[in-house]
This record gives sequence, structure tokens and C-alpha cells, in this order.
Amino acid sequence: MRRLLLLGLLAAGPAYSQSLPVLSQNPPALRWREVRTPHFRVLYAGGIDTAAQRTAARLEQLHGPTSATLGVSPRPISVVLQNQTTVPNGFVTFLPRHAEFFTTPQQGFGLGTVDWLDGLVVHEFRHVGQFEKARQGVGRVLGPLLGDGALGVAAVGVPQWFFEGDAVGTETALTRSGRGRIPSFNVGLRANLLSGRRYSYQKAVNGSLRDNVPDWYVLGYFMTSYLKAHHGADVWSRVLDRYYRFPFYPFSFSNAIKRTTGLRVEEVYERSMTEVDSLWMRQHTAAASPTEPQFMAVKPLRQEDLSPVFTQYQYPQYLTDSTVLALKTGFNDIPHFVRLSRSGKEEKLFTPGQLNIPEMLSVNGGKAVWPEFQQNARWGQRIASELKVLDLKTGRLTRLGRGQRYTAAALSPDGRRLVAVHETPEYHHELVVLDAQTGAELQVLPNPRNHIYVQPRWHPDGRRLVAVLLEASGKSIVVIDPAASTTTYLLPIANVNLANPQPWRGFVLYNSSQSGIDNLYAMSAHTGRTFRVTSRPFGAYHAAVAPDGRTLAFHDYRATGARVVEIPLDSTTWTPVSRALKEVPGPYADTLTALEPAGAQMAALLKWPYANKAKVGLPRENYGVRRYSPLAHAFNLFSYGVVQSPSGNAVAVGLRSQDLLNTTQVFAGLGYDQVERTFNVTGALSYQGRYPVFDADVTYGGRDAAIISQGRSYRDQWQYTRLSAGVRLPLNLTHSKYLQALSVGTYFLHEEVYDYQLPTRRATEPSPTAALNAVQTTLSYVTQLKRSLRSVAPKSGGTFLGTWRTTPFGRGLEATQWAAQASVFLPGLARNHAIRLRGGYQWQDQSAGARLYQFAPAVSFPRGEGYTSFDRLRVGSFDYYLPLAFTHWELGRWLYIQRLRATVFGDVAQGDAIRGLDYQVNYQNVGVDALVLFNVLRLRTPIEAGVRVVYSSQLRQWLVQPLAFDIRL
Repeated sequence: MRRLLLLGLLAAGPAYSQSLPVLSQNPPALRWREVRTPHFRVLYAGGIDTAAQRTAARLEQLHGPTSATLGVSPRPISVVLQNQTTVPNGFVTFLPRHAEFFTTPQQGFGLGTVDWLDGLVVHEFRHVGQFEKARQGVGRVLGPLLGDGALGVAAVGVPQWFFEGDAVGTETALTRSGRGRIPSFNVGLRANLLSGRRYSYQKAVNGSLRDNVPDWYVLGYFMTSYLKAHHGADVWSRVLDRYYRFPFYPFSFSNAIKRTTGLRVEEVYERSMTEVDSLWMRQHTAAASPTEPQFMAVKPLRQEDLSPVFTQYQYPQYLTDSTVLALKTGFNDIPHFVRLSRSGKEEKLFTPGQLNIPEMLSVNGGKAVWPEFQQNARWGQRIASELKVLDLKTGRLTRLGRGQRYTAAALSPDGRRLVAVHETPEYHHELVVLDAQTGAELQVLPNPRNHIYVQPRWHPDGRRLVAVLLEASGKSIVVIDPAASTTTYLLPIANVNLANPQPWRGFVLYNSSQSGIDNLYAMSAHTGRTFRVTSRPFGAYHAAVAPDGRTLAFHDYRATGARVVEIPLDSTTWTPVSRALKEVPGPYADTLTALEPAGAQMAALLKWPYANKAKVGLPRENYGVRRYSPLAHAFNLFSYGVVQSPSGNAVAVGLRSQDLLNTTQVFAGLGYDQVERTFNVTGALSYQGRYPVFDADVTYGGRDAAIISQGRSYRDQWQYTRLSAGVRLPLNLTHSKYLQALSVGTYFLHEEVYDYQLPTRRATEPSPTAALNAVQTTLSYVTQLKRSLRSVAPKSGGTFLGTWRTTPFGRGLEATQWAAQASVFLPGLARNHAIRLRGGYQWQDQSAGARLYQFAPAVSFPRGEGYTSFDRLRVGSFDYYLPLAFTHWELGRWLYIQRLRATVFGDVAQGDAIRGLDYQVNYQNVGVDALVLFNVLRLRTPIEAGVRVVYSSQLRQWLVQPLAFDIRL
């Protein structure tokens, strides 16, 4: 399941930071409804009634079979259908416990040959069963203490590869087209093994910043499937039964596997890799290509010529007979388009924004088009998919279909029209013809049976269209004549994954995995004969025909990254194949189906359309539908007892509530200050269902502190009440290669104390006779160039934070402060190096005498120094970020180090006047931060920590300070 990279917003300021985070919501104008079944509540909005009924029926149908091998029957759960976004995704969470299905289908190979929502039901509901399995042993004991949060605590030792790999195995077993049956899903692992790149288990689990290490889904599929195949369908049920008896010791999950199967987890990894390597080696030997293709620009022909860092060139489109446009990506690169030529030249052309499906890159008529995600500024669940058209001569970029939902598009031969796939919020799939200059819809093609169109292209005649069509029984390639409203099937509908159709003369070239390896095929529209065009050992993708029709370009997969290659386009060299399409099952696929109690039955049922209810045993009557009020369900308690605060930095005794649509968060708890050894009670509310976010929190607690007055030390215990309330407006403004956000907020703070007996007070605290009534307003803006995987800081962009704090009510303490701070990011001297220049100014009125209050700093103070509250403060800093080494260092099973990096910095500041006294202090500090990125106990989420060495110009000495852990989510 893919997640879109979105930009985090800056905090409102250091004085009154909100503990409840901003979540993604839908626009408030939506009217929500719910479908109730015996085991599910399906929430939806926006006219998606039919799809909601179908999804509810599928969920009920699969409730038992999906979790059968885990030995659980999950409790009823809510499912939210998110139809305002075009991101193809889905997930299950227990904070709060529910599932979300994003209803827009994906356009790539990963769609397979089953309905998009059917695939989500099988995969995501397996996660529900996995979480339900945690309600035993320690999980059952922790339930009363943590609520649903107990599931996360009990499962802390279960690796992510199990959760995702087991779910992929289930979708593979129960459908005809799970990802375990799709070669492009495992092509990275296959290329690694057959190229002699079998990595250690530590590296396979934790990843790499240099080599392509397959993700949780791929690794987990083969490891979980190996044990199922050799130790029975219920092996993971037995492993989890042992694990949850007492999971709180290192490598408890591995120990549970060993006690169940006799194998350590490292042995499971090695055996599964050996087994699948043998299978793929046989395919590899049979798939030897008779001719070696010619490389475009980048020519890694020998092992010593291969780039040491994973880099890919994909999705070629011809610009001329000897040059192509391709997408370059890699660990050192953010995605960008390059021009490659036969002469060996590579030229960077353009860097896009947040690409939707890069393989739908299309070039014609001197233009290029591709779809990009565009998030609504305020509503995180409303994400459009718009079209970007680039004039390749002038470099002018045109944005078409603002706010629309175009998930794929291709230019006509003359570049004047576009064919696009349009996905409506109602889960209706449309093929539309657009004006390539204005984006106006010229024609919407009829689709009465609501088939899914995949990756359409124009025929060279400029009249007809070619597309992959997904029906209830499988996929086919069709030729569509929009003028005549006719559709011709070129291939029989079959359970074979097809993609990237490309017409050429009397043929249609396309991708197919029918041999068990993705390669290029061609079908003659005149004779009906089918041919294999390529026989590459790992995979050949995305055919493109040169304008002169003499060469064919595609990207050829390899362990170090795909490369764009060419071969002569000569149909006489193609190999005829049977027209009866039948896909070779992927490793373990048929075995998993046979092991499932209802495997064959479910795979057969899921191939029928929803309308044929009698054939599949679906309910003949509709489930009940009624209105759903988000406000009436705003309070949804999901964690209680011992809870973690929403900010993640404290543990308290209390409760947390969050509704299923992310509009309302509530936190209430009893906390403990370990420094002063005092208790406090906090309640916080954040309502985010309207354009501004409304926040309120109140804290009542005790203090125990000392103060020095006139040479004597005094200590006292007292109580305080602190109230904060206000609004903030977080906006995501990203629309290009720069991630952009704007946040504006205004908050009122009231604080007073009781039973205060000290003879004086700190300037940063109120007193019994002088409460604090303050207002803070902040404006923050950030724009940063997207970062590559190996970058340690942005190479371009900047930030701004403006702060105004005052006490305008004329009662209690008095203070005024305003400040501004800005930073600029620049590229460093080498790849992945970056520079930050930062400057700020802070002014505050400190003339109130005994009624003076000192706000917290609103600008960055020199590192290594304690803060001093000056009347006027000017600050500046220079930071140079650089990686030192990308490593694969292992310390047994305990530690895995991926990167060493450093930041060299210098801070200067000038502080003028303290409470009106003519006093000036100058700071010139220098230092270095040394940090290590590492994984502990084979947890895939890396942690970064280190040490700071800084010279204090005031103390005139070097200081060594630890740097807090930074978890790299």
C-alpha cells in the first residue's frame, strides 16, 4: 500500500505548542452515510452507495476465510471509504481501531486482474485478523490498562515484514491475482539473487542507502510463504500463540519461530531465499536473450562499470529517432526527466512534482504529459490528480484539469488532444478525450458495465485508442473508436496481467507476465497471432517505438537499477506463442491457495462481477443504510488507562479519543513531572472539522521548586492552572518539486498560581497577585526542495517564522515580544551536501518592573549557551550538512549502522540591554554534530543519535552534549 509524501507543517512556536497533531480530514460539506452488516460498519460519502454496498458484501463474504488460518474471528470493525483522494491506498490501524480504503484504482502492473476494492478487502482484512491475534496472553492482560493501544505494545516485537508479507500471501491465496502472482512485485529480489547479491538478514530487514533492498512486502511474502509451505497453513497462528505468551525480551519473535519450527528467523530467511533462487535460476536459464540490447546514454556493460548507488532510468518515450525522454530516479536523485541519446549524452530536462503514475509518461507533438497529485490546501483527504503538459521546445509547463481526477493520460500523434482515465468519486471509471491546450472535455466514452481502463494510448492514425481493459473475468487489450463508439477485443479475456499497450503498424505491443517473467509481446490485429518480442532475464517494460519505426526502446531491469535500451524493431525475429493466454503462477502462489481452507472457493467467487449475486452467494437484499453524523460520533474512546500523549513525548494515566473521520481529538490524563516530582491533570480538545482548527487545553498541577533571593535559597510547593485556547490554519501549498506549507495561528494563554510562598518569583512565571493573560500569534512558511534518500538536508528552499506575543488586557503580568527568523538552504560542495544560512531578530519590552513577564525565546539562541532574555537580540548561524559514510556495519543481531554524518556549524549573536540596562553581549560559537543512523534489534525504523561538540565563547571552553534520539519515520 503506497502512501503519498506530504509536507509537515511548522509548529506555532516554542511557548505554546499544541500537543494534538493536525490530521487529514475531508471537506465538511460531505454528507456521510453508513452501511451496517453483522460484522462491519462501512462509512462513505459522495454518492458511492453502490460501491459501498458491494464492499460491505465482500467484507461479509470474506470475514471467515481471510482469518481462518490465524484461528481468530475478528470483532466487528468500521471501514471508511475515502473517495475524495486519488491516491491508491488502504490501511488498518488500532489508534483508533478501523480500516480505510482509498477507492481510486492504481494504473500500474500492481492492479492485477481483480477489482481494486476486492483486493483491498482481502489484504486489509487480513491485517484486522493479525491485530485480533494479539488479544491473547500478554495482550489480554494489557487490554484493561491500554485499551486498543495494548495491541501495539504487545506486538512491538513482531517485524513489519510479517504483517505485510502475510497479508500479501493471503491476497495471493484467496484471489487469482495477488501480488505474489505478479513478477514485477518481486523483480528487485529476483535480480539481486540472480546477480549474486544475496544480502545478510540484517541488511534485508533494515534496508540500505546504497543498494536496492526489497521492502517489507516482498521480503515478508517469501519468508511467511516458505513457512506455510513447509510447516502448514496455521504455522503463523502457532508462532503468534507462543510469542504473545510473553513478548517482552529481545528477539522474542525469532524465539517463537524456533520453538514452533526448529528454525531461527535467519534460517527461515536463508532457506526461503535458496528455494526461490533455485526456481528463478531455472527461469533465468530458459529466458536467455538471443541478442543483447543497446544501451541509451548509460552503459553498464561490466560489473566494474556499475554505479555503486542504485539508480534507475525508466519509461522511455522517443523525442527523435536517436533520443528518448526518460524518468531518472535513485537513492542520489529526486525523480526528474532526462534526455538520453545514442551518443552517450544525458541531459536533465525537468523536475516534476508529486508524480501519480510515472509509467504513463507520454510524448507527442513536441509535448510531454504526465499525471501529478495535487493536494487540497486545507483538506488532507482531498487529493486531485491533474495533468502536467510540458512544451519540450519552450520549457513552458501547463496545468490541466485543476481539481480533477485524471489518473493516466496520453497525447495524440499531433499533440492536440489527450486521452485520459478519469476516476469519479462514485467509483465510476471513465475514458475521456481532452483538448491538450485548454483541458476541456471533448468526449466521455460510454462505459455501461463500469470496466476499469488501464494506460490508454492513441493509435498512430490519431482516430482510435488502445487500452487495457479489466473486466470481472480478467484483462484484455481493446481498440476503441470514439467516433463510432465501437470496442474491439484484440485478446481473449484472461487471468493474465497486461499493461502498457503500444500500437505499431498492424501490431499492438504490450507487457505481459504470462511466462512468469515480465516481457514485451506483440499481437497482430490482422491475423490474431501473438509473439514474444523480448526475452530479458529479469524484466522488460514500457515499449516505445521510434518515429522512423526502426527501433524499439524499453527499460531493462537489473539489480543496480533499470536502464533504457534499444533493439531493432523487426517482426520477423519475434517468437510466436500460443494465443491461449495462461499465466505462470509466481513462487508459492498455488501452494498457498491449496493450503487455505477456502482458497479455491474464494478465488473462484472473486472472479464474478458483483451483479451476479446468485452465483457468488452474496446477499440478494441491500444492507440497511442510514445517515452518519460526524459530530454525533465525535467522541470515540480508543485508549485508556496507561496512555501515550498524542505528541508522543510523555506517558500518562488517562484516555484518548479520536473519531473515525479525524475531526475531533480528545486527551485527558494524569501526568508526572520527574524533575520536580509533582503531578498534573491535563485535558485537551482539538476540533479540526472546519477550515480553521480549534484547540483548547487546560492543566492543573503542582510545582516544587527553589529560588535564590538576596543570597538565600528558598523552596516551596504550590499549584497552578494553565488554560490555552485558540485557532490555527494549516495549509499545504505544494504544487511542484518544492514542498510548501503555510500555517497561521492565534492563541490565548491564561495561567495563575495558588499557595505560592516564595519571597519573589522568576520572570518566566506568574505569582499569586499577578496572573498571566497573553496572546500569541504566529506565521510560519516553509518551501523546500524534495530530498533524495541519501540527502541529509534540503539543497534548496527556505523557512520563515514570525511571532508576536503580548499581554493586551491590562491585568496581571505585562510583556510584549515580536520576532522574525528566516533560513535559506543552498547546495553544498558535493552531492548530498547542503548549507543552511539562518538569521533572526527578537525584540521585547522589559520595562514593566515588578509586573514583568519573560516569554520563551522566539529565535534560535547560540548552541552551547543558556538563554538570556535581552531587550534586543540579533542571531545568525551557518550550518554545513554532509554525509560521512554509507555503511552496512553489523554487530550481530543487535545493531546495524547505515550512515555516519556530520553538521559543522557556527553561531553568532548580539544581545543588547537587559530590562533597560545598557548591556551588550556578543557570542561567536562554533561546533560540530556527529550523528549515526542505526537500527537496533532488527527494527526497520531507523534511529539517529549522536554527540555535539561546541565551543562556548562565554564560558571559553569546549562542551560535549548528547543529541537526543530522532526516530526517522
